Amino acid sequence: MRRKIIAGNWKMNLRFDEAKALASAIRDGESAYRHEVILCPSFPYLTSLAQVLAGSKISLGAQNCADRENGAFTGEVSASMLASVGIPYVIIGHSERRIYYHESHAVLKDKINIALANGLKPIFCCGETKEVRLSEQQANYVERQLEESLFHLSEDDILRVIIAYEPVWAIGTGLTATPEQAQEMHHFIRTRIAARYGRAIADQIIIQYGGSMKPDNAAELLSQPDVDGGLIGGASLKADDFKAIIAAV
Repeated sequence: MRRKIIAGNWKMNLRFDEAKALASAIRDGESAYRHEVILCPSFPYLTSLAQVLAGSKISLGAQNCADRENGAFTGEVSASMLASVGIPYVIIGHSERRIYYHESHAVLKDKINIALANGLKPIFCCGETKEVRLSEQQANYVERQLEESLFHLSEDDILRVIIAYEPVWAIGTGLTATPEQAQEMHHFIRTRIAARYGRAIADQIIIQYGGSMKPDNAAELLSQPDVDGGLIGGASLKADDFKAIIAAV
């Protein structure tokens, strides 16, 4: 049986004192967590929050990494830097990176390769925009994202990748995919993985849902057979809401 993972993407939010307080509050509920929990704060907080979470089962992830190993790239953070301070996970290809920073399939492919080469576990985001959904082209759109950034990987490497399906039209808009819509796309992603790598591999891949999951819809979304957790945005910034989502798994 696949494990479920609940990850909190804090994005560019919280002062340092707020981030420490939130991490501590989430840790305080750890004894009730039955599945893996990941917190993804801003870069400056990672090592300090590692101390807050030391001895717990809660993991840390970065929100991004560079598509280069090192060099004269002011403002970038490399996968090797993250690995050197013990960060196990990194989000790659979030829709906000694709939209605001114009990250292409090729760039994301390079980021995936570098993350894996440095021992990180990527959380690879994919999903369609509102225009694509309205034109009923979401399957083709997501399939291209998978093919151009992930499907060059070996079987061993693809098993180290977590996929997060995030319908872009449901992020920060107040909209959420219905459980049926979420399941349909998660199942589609798993069938495409099966076509490329075989059913045994596909059945092991964790596919999270990343589109405005909240305490009041988490249980129904997480009950879908191909939904293996959540990549949580706004609701991860409130300890009670985030813990309620974890409890819904």
